[in-house]
Amino acid sequence: MTSSDKPDRLQQSLDQESLLHRMIKQIRRSLDLQDILTTTVSEVRLFLRADRVKVYRFDADGSGEVIAESIHEQRLPSLLGLRFPVHDIPEAAREMFLLAGLRSIVDVANEKIGLSPLQSTETGKRLRTNIYYRQVDPCHIQYLKAMGVQSSLVVPILDCDPQEQSAKPKLWGLLVSHHSEPRKILKRELKVLQQVADQVAIAIAQSNLLTEALNHQKREATVNRVTTLLHKLPTIQLQGAVQEVITAFSGVGGRLYIEESRETYIWGDQPTLPYELDNSIIEQHPTWQNWMAECKPGHIWATTDLYKEPHLRVLALAFRSTQIRGLMVIPLHYREKFIGVLSIFRAEFETEILWAGKCDRNRRQLLPQLSFEVWREQKKGQAPEWKPEDMMLAQALYDHFSMAIQQQQIYKEVQALNSNLEVRVQEQTAELEKSLLITKVIKQITEQIRSTLDLQTTLQTIVREVRSLLNSDRVVIFQLNSKSVIVEEINGNWQSVLGVNAPLECFPDEHTNLYSQGRVRAINNVSTDSLSDCHREFLRNLQVQANLIVPINIGMELWGLLIAHECNAPRDWQDAEIDLLQQLGDQAAIAIQQAQLYEQTCNAETEARNKAGQLGHTLHELQETQTRLVQTEKMSGLGQLVAGIAHEINNPVNFIYGNLCHASDYIEQLLEILRLYQLHYPNPHSEISAAIASIDFEFLVEDLPKIITSMQVGSDRIRSIVLSLRNFSRLDEADNKRVDLHEGIDNTLLILQHQLKANNGFPAIQVIKDYGNIPLVECYAGQMNQVFMNIFSNAIDALEMGNREWGMGNGDKENQSLPMPSIYISTRISADNSRLLIRIRDNGPGMPPEVKKRIFDPFYTTKPVGRGTGLGLAISYQIIVEKHGGIMECISESGKGTEFWIEIPVKPPARIAD
Repeated sequence: MTSSDKPDRLQQSLDQESLLHRMIKQIRRSLDLQDILTTTVSEVRLFLRADRVKVYRFDADGSGEVIAESIHEQRLPSLLGLRFPVHDIPEAAREMFLLAGLRSIVDVANEKIGLSPLQSTETGKRLRTNIYYRQVDPCHIQYLKAMGVQSSLVVPILDCDPQEQSAKPKLWGLLVSHHSEPRKILKRELKVLQQVADQVAIAIAQSNLLTEALNHQKREATVNRVTTLLHKLPTIQLQGAVQEVITAFSGVGGRLYIEESRETYIWGDQPTLPYELDNSIIEQHPTWQNWMAECKPGHIWATTDLYKEPHLRVLALAFRSTQIRGLMVIPLHYREKFIGVLSIFRAEFETEILWAGKCDRNRRQLLPQLSFEVWREQKKGQAPEWKPEDMMLAQALYDHFSMAIQQQQIYKEVQALNSNLEVRVQEQTAELEKSLLITKVIKQITEQIRSTLDLQTTLQTIVREVRSLLNSDRVVIFQLNSKSVIVEEINGNWQSVLGVNAPLECFPDEHTNLYSQGRVRAINNVSTDSLSDCHREFLRNLQVQANLIVPINIGMELWGLLIAHECNAPRDWQDAEIDLLQQLGDQAAIAIQQAQLYEQTCNAETEARNKAGQLGHTLHELQETQTRLVQTEKMSGLGQLVAGIAHEINNPVNFIYGNLCHASDYIEQLLEILRLYQLHYPNPHSEISAAIASIDFEFLVEDLPKIITSMQVGSDRIRSIVLSLRNFSRLDEADNKRVDLHEGIDNTLLILQHQLKANNGFPAIQVIKDYGNIPLVECYAGQMNQVFMNIFSNAIDALEMGNREWGMGNGDKENQSLPMPSIYISTRISADNSRLLIRIRDNGPGMPPEVKKRIFDPFYTTKPVGRGTGLGLAISYQIIVEKHGGIMECISESGKGTEFWIEIPVKPPARIAD
């Protein structure tokens, strides 16, 4: 292609002005970008008299699509709507289009390309319209020939943000002219096309501004509608607001979960948790709860494919039955407090992309395409991308939902407070009057106590004032060190108990520990209250019918007891009396501290705390060391024992098994000879006939082969047991190997078979296996067998100790209708085939929360003495988490059984440490 300025300049100037006038008029008349581009290609084709003019738009990945096209009399095939791969336009060419505004003119016949930069790449200044020709890459020539093009003209279209003056332009697309025959391009024509490209850039900027304004308007309208629904107190419309939000995000479903009330508002398609996850609300699942605990306020999370998120691999099972694939989660917080979560779901869909010729995605396209026929690419399981405007809308809704839910909760609290306000005011008034009275009394006693530092005088004052305030028959102070009553105050002719010692067998050390922790004991009637016989007899000897005891604690040490005796009759001690005596006991402790020498110092306290910390640290290290030693000795001893037994049994069993087949052949041969004798000598000697009759010869011939067969079956059984024992011990596997964990589970169950059988009226424990198709796993096989052994043993113990009502010998029909004790085993592989999930569940009594949170602690056990050491689960947890880099969790509730989740990688990322 060549350039010339010989045609009539006046006519070209008129055509140029006419073209630009029509372009500007179209841009001002229409704000629709597609209409403007359609008009542009049509006008440019008429101006250049070209066979085809198209607008080519780049996508974010570098590929492109023809979005506008004008063809003259179908001289060239249509490319409208077709996509071109990223390598069709080299990266270097795209950079020159952007940096220099490079225009290119290709003359296919002469194999030349004319280059005309719009501006200097060094100075950035605009250059004159000059065209420099050079040889073109043969690949480019072949590419254009395959399209039927003999000459082409390409002008870049740049996109600049008018709101950002300092923003750099982006390469938006190309304005391309094709001709099926060689054609010259004039410099003025190139200049006109550049002006047209500039006008198109203006139209693109206007379209972007319009789109942004419409999106902003739509977002504001959505926020206004949702806000109106959320702030209609007292009838806040949460259900309507959720539906409005889901519609605004083009979702197929969604849900709002409120943490405090555990309420859920749903609309559209919803996930369904499988029965094995033991939860009906997905937001209450432990995995979801842990996820929300880690979310920071204001953080919005979105994904186009929830099945690719590692932390959702467990919860992804709930979405399998739906078309949901895209997920946006908006955790709601109010002043750092988590109050709920709003979730929006988007459905997956199929897409069809029309390519200009079939493109090879596996390798870079080094040769030009030979065909541009339409090639359809199908994509399944796609989800709409979450765009920045979606995130902006979600951020705005986050604030409104958080405030609305908090306002609703505050409103409910205010309503509840208002409904009980009068009652609470009365109660608080009575408590205030009582508090004032107690304060006045305590002040008087305190002033009397603190007027002297003499210990005996102080103690005597305390018992005198306490007896008067409580109007009791006797008040005494019992000192712990002397184990006797050291002070008393009596009203009436009751006997003195001064110096009386308490019998040690009646008051064990457990009572001292309870009182040191602040225990207060009120005995209303010595004859009827729950007391030991020794304690009741002791109080009767002191003429006590009711008493009230509060501790006198000095610091963390129990110094003594302040005791009020009622000797005349039983007495119901009131809460106010108990509270008053408790406060007086505290005042007594202060007075005793004043009367004693103050020998403690801050340095001593600091030193004691440091020693306590060092002792705790040393104890922790000792426990860890002991755990490791016990684990090593246990596995070593068990492995050697099992392997030794298996070896010793294996040799004689193999000898027996190997000779049984020969013995069977010999017996068959002897029987055959006997049959021949019977055939040829049917009338044997009378002595032989008598011997045949005496030994029941017919039965012997029939039963002898059966006995040999039974012996073979028994030896086979012994060999399988020996093989299971050897596989369980795994003594020859010091390093991690690829093994079948199903074999390890089966071998462990075989060893525990005697515990699974019915015994002592307890039914057999059925084992239900739900094995998945899992690969070989690289792990420490022997240690994994130890984990299975610990879990199965605990499950068997739990079923035996917690379900005695299963007794089958008592004839109780109701108990016999209860579900049988069972152990369920399930194995599954993750969706990405990288991790293995093993679930072992029993239907035993389960565990309360306080037990569940400590089951992995070393030396913690709930079994009777001699039944467990408290190391099994601690060692199992260490094997799974530390040795194999996996996860081990326990899910249990009282009355609902216990389930252990074990998740380990199929192949560890690095070599497992010893």
